[in-house]
Amino acid sequence: MAQSLQSHRKDEHVFLAEKYFQAEASAGFDQVRFIHNPLPETAVAAVDLTPGLFGWRWPFFINAMTGGSAQTGRYNEALATIAKHCGLAMATGSQSVALAEPALAETFARARTANPKGFMIGNLGADKTLAQAQTAVAMLQADALELHLNAVQETVMPEGDADFHWAESIQAIVVGLDQPVIVKEVGFGMNREALAKLRTLGVQYVDLGGRGGTNFALIEGARRQDQAFADLADFGQTTVESLLEAQGSELTLLATGGIRTPLDVLKALRLGASAVGISGLVLHWLIQEGQAAAEAHLQAWQTTLPKLMAMLGAQNLAALRQVPVVLSPALVSYTKQRNLPLP
Repeated sequence: MAQSLQSHRKDEHVFLAEKYFQAEASAGFDQVRFIHNPLPETAVAAVDLTPGLFGWRWPFFINAMTGGSAQTGRYNEALATIAKHCGLAMATGSQSVALAEPALAETFARARTANPKGFMIGNLGADKTLAQAQTAVAMLQADALELHLNAVQETVMPEGDADFHWAESIQAIVVGLDQPVIVKEVGFGMNREALAKLRTLGVQYVDLGGRGGTNFALIEGARRQDQAFADLADFGQTTVESLLEAQGSELTLLATGGIRTPLDVLKALRLGASAVGISGLVLHWLIQEGQAAAEAHLQAWQTTLPKLMAMLGAQNLAALRQVPVVLSPALVSYTKQRNLPLP
């Protein structure tokens, strides 16, 4: 059977995400410095990294990427196997394509087959109905569902939507779905006002999805025949700026976008995230080095994180949030202009 345009787009997204992958991200973590205490008075063996979120063992997870084609289905299976071996939660890419073409549901479901007991997160656009959300959860036997916000992506996408009325749908799904709902930006960040609005809709969990990692303005721009919207390549708030926007929020925060090192993970946690999502980097490892190497990289992070925590004198994540940090002049200016509290 011929591949549909929607399914082919999933392959295009993976190809372009890898094409534009940057080893040095621009998510703002280089503008955040931990202040070193030469008397940390702790030990690696005493460090507890459990985030107190969904029963997870680790404060980072493999975030939404793939599914919807034969190739991306294989990636989902590989990522789920990695997640199983590393004890990590995992999210798939958007399942909207499988709602339109039920035969493609298998490209998502095989992630659950590969990791039958792991914490699996489904993914849909925020314009979907409660019934569609329930279908997506059932497709994956998902433990939670991400609803992605992607106004910038849809604007640049040649065949993108032009109606961004999502609040009513989000509220209906949050209220009606039995599983937790995570509202997620796809890489252009969050602001304080949107976070407050989401709170009024009953949302508890938000993935800030900041600029600095996979860039859907570039990806969708490459799929256009013209150069329209090329100036959106650096649009939006970085992951760090989004974390600053969320200071004092009563929401449970996840931070995704441009995570490149274990130290980036700790900086995001220090700035208020309960867990950190990694997407493009894991996909890059998988494509360029293979499944075993990608798994080894993540296991190395699991070994490194407790050592860094002990070095910082933080026995757990609550203590980590007390470790002093210094922000760059640009970030201090950002907080002043936005009237945000310093972390």
